[in-house]
Amino acid sequence: MVTGSGEGWPADAFRVTLVNGKKATRPCPFGYLGSTLKACRCTPDQVARYQGKLSGPPLDRIDLHIEVPAVSAQQLLEAPAGEATGSIRGRVVEARERAVQRQGKPNQALQGAEIDRHAALDPAALDPAALDPAALRFMHSAAARLGWSARSTHRALKVARTIADRAGAGAVQVAHVAEAVQYRRALRAEG
Repeated sequence: MVTGSGEGWPADAFRVTLVNGKKATRPCPFGYLGSTLKACRCTPDQVARYQGKLSGPPLDRIDLHIEVPAVSAQQLLEAPAGEATGSIRGRVVEARERAVQRQGKPNQALQGAEIDRHAALDPAALDPAALDPAALRFMHSAAARLGWSARSTHRALKVARTIADRAGAGAVQVAHVAEAVQYRRALRAEG
């Protein structure tokens, strides 16, 4: 993709920038719904209308839905130092290498039957790195209860496979699927 200034960006980077750069990712028009710092004055109808702007297929294409609450200036300035980027990067590289060694490509690049094979949705193609039976039942239950599309389910399976790789696990366990399900939560109207 090329921006109006002629600068080139990968399409995936644009998607992330677009989603994170727009107000549509806030819980309400002003961003205060659920905040402990400032009261939200939006009506439930305003919140629903606002959240409805980012829904369906575009929302299905976002792998991780993470709520990041606002923090006060005092909390920010008094927070202890976080983990160094280099150590985090090392763990990410190790997990990616596990995936590439197992299937010849990173988990994000898996498509259709490949996802099924590496997540054991197709019992005939059972892979040693597949979901254990309890994890498979959990995924089916979560997808049905949350009304996920096939795209959402496959994206969650790829995230669960990545979480398992990060943990060094051969098979995707219930805990990995549960964590992936948590990352698929969309904005919700809470007050």
